[in-house]
Amino acid sequence: MERIESLSNARVKKWTSLHTKKGRDETGLFLVEGEHLIQEALKAGILETLIIDEDNPFDFDRVISVTPAIMKKISQNVSAVHLIGVCRRTEPEVKEPERVIILDGVQDPGNAGTMIRTAVSFGFDAVYCSYDSCDLFNDKTIRSTQGALFHIPVLRCEPLDLIHSLRNDGFKVIATTLEHSKTMKDIPNAGKLAFVFGNEGKGVRKEVQEAADERLRIEMEGFESLNVAVAAGIVMYHYQRNL
Repeated sequence: MERIESLSNARVKKWTSLHTKKGRDETGLFLVEGEHLIQEALKAGILETLIIDEDNPFDFDRVISVTPAIMKKISQNVSAVHLIGVCRRTEPEVKEPERVIILDGVQDPGNAGTMIRTAVSFGFDAVYCSYDSCDLFNDKTIRSTQGALFHIPVLRCEPLDLIHSLRNDGFKVIATTLEHSKTMKDIPNAGKLAFVFGNEGKGVRKEVQEAADERLRIEMEGFESLNVAVAAGIVMYHYQRNL
């Protein structure tokens, strides 16, 4: 097993560069921390290198041992970790989708990650994110997905172009908004459906709402709106296939 003990080692510098979006974009690599996320990366076949400073619990050959000081430098976690995976991005492929979600300017990594995890949980086929949504491969987003990011196609898009394409493919596009909207009991759970969820403060952009086929709100008492990830969870549960 190879071992690295110098903080100035070129590979250590490369791994720490993956803390930034620029570093991830330039290399096509990203980091995951902890046993669960590494296990999910192994299942998805995207683990390139396993970095350890203790025992290796995985049946995986490309392992590099480092000192605790190097592990601390590479880690983005406040608490100590002993396993970090270097993973490679793959080109997502969407096959015959029937349920998808579109994130229009969702900024918070925790919200985006939770929505991706929920999409996997309720059998959705893909997640599309506008170019101004948060970075999908930063540490907080990945941790929020609990590895679900590795098991569903997640793609960048311009929502207006995507809506046109989805409609040509037989989808009904539904924007979530309070304005001039219907409740879930008024929009049937049938056919190909795409749901748009908007920015935490501004909601779905007006031009995206106008391009959609329907507008949807969640009927509730006491408050007019919910956190976007909570709202997305309710909608995806209601409109999962074969409910």
